[in-house]
Amino acid sequence: MAHMYTPWFFFVQLLILVAESRAKVPAVIVFGDSSVDAGNNNQISTVLKSNFVPYGRDFTGGRPTGRFSNGRIPPDFISEAFGLKPTVPAYLDPNYNISDFATGVCFASAGTGYDNQTSDVLSVIPLWKELEYYKEYQKKLRAYLGEEKANEILSESLYLMSLGTNDFLENYYIFSGRSSQYTVPQYEDFLVGIAGNFIKEIYSLGARKVSLGGLPPMGCLPLERTTNFFGGSECIERYNNVAMEFNGKLNTLVGKLNKQLPGIKVVLSNPYFILQKIIRKPSSYGYENAAVACCATGMFEMGYLCNRYNMLTCSDASKYVFWDSFHPTEKTNGIISDHVVKTVLKVFL
Repeated sequence: MAHMYTPWFFFVQLLILVAESRAKVPAVIVFGDSSVDAGNNNQISTVLKSNFVPYGRDFTGGRPTGRFSNGRIPPDFISEAFGLKPTVPAYLDPNYNISDFATGVCFASAGTGYDNQTSDVLSVIPLWKELEYYKEYQKKLRAYLGEEKANEILSESLYLMSLGTNDFLENYYIFSGRSSQYTVPQYEDFLVGIAGNFIKEIYSLGARKVSLGGLPPMGCLPLERTTNFFGGSECIERYNNVAMEFNGKLNTLVGKLNKQLPGIKVVLSNPYFILQKIIRKPSSYGYENAAVACCATGMFEMGYLCNRYNMLTCSDASKYVFWDSFHPTEKTNGIISDHVVKTVLKVFL
């Protein structure tokens, strides 16, 4: 009878071989702003930091890491979903070295944008400098693992990009420099051009799997609602419309790049609709508050204004959609990441 099982046995072995030969993601490599900064801003001279409590109070060990949240941020959840470690370390963090970065590294800097003028506002790391750090990382990785192994990791890694919100909210709508130069649609096109060039640049350096992050409904961030005096603290729809329009342009860019660059796979990871759904019906996700944040009064504080001496900070962040006036709680980050992995990033799993 035994021989009857032999073909089945070989079939199982074949399946295992196919599964093993399928490209897995060996590392997650992150570029962007505070939505994905794991603590790079701790190491630079800027006012935009979060390396103090209550930030990180729900992180392992209850310690602030420089992540703008009470706990983990999207790259951490995404890394874990791909079977890698549960956190992606910041490249400039002196507690880590190349052996830690071989399975994931974050170059993001809170407050940055596509536009160099955006990073100048709060003296943070511009996107071109994140790219320079990535090139330096490649050299270190090759020295550590050897040329062949390093190149394999670099081409199979998942590259996450998440930025753009600051270009509008911290730059275009606040300072006259860009708004006197460009209409909103022209500025969107200017940013999309930079995004496209950046992806071409990392492609030329070996990247093949890229997730381009869309904008959230930025008119619904607590900071924007708080300042919407005449709108009764409702979401600023004008900003939401810009986010949707910009995401549409990013989607077109993704289509173009997939046609232009042989062997690349770019996807748009768009947090807009899932976050909007949470904000509109918070109770269906177990939240009690979507309009104000957990930290301090929850209306306008982020960074240093959201500190341990403020007695108003909420006791249970999981009841809030937002942690500070600009950034989601760990719970919200988890829901958004899970959604993005299951709907978009699954092509890389």
